[in-house]
Amino acid sequence: QVQLVESGGGLVQPGGSLTLSCTASELITTMDLMGWYRQTPGNQREVVALIGKDGSRFIGDSVKERFTISEDNAKNTVYVQMRDLKSEDTSNYYCYAQRDGNDYWGRGTRVTVSS
Repeated sequence: QVQLVESGGGLVQPGGSLTLSCTASELITTMDLMGWYRQTPGNQREVVALIGKDGSRFIGDSVKERFTISEDNAKNTVYVQMRDLKSEDTSNYYCYAQRDGNDYWGRGTRVTVSS
């Protein structure tokens, strides 16, 4: 069972930046896919950013050009760097991993964008 632990959420002002971290309990090089989703109660889950085993990246349309995803294999950690944050980025952010057809989720970290 892969465990994912997020960190880095918090309160940030509009226009600010924040980096979220997701550390896996197993080697992230064994994962087929890793990344981030976000969801607020009553809304659909939305993909934020994904990174494939081959290094390919997908960034969600609503955050494109503001968010980037990166990884540190030595730390078994995936990051999402968020800049120019907007109030609509306020959400619960969840780390996601997929391996051999199995999906794994972190417990989430809250990001609030407010002045």
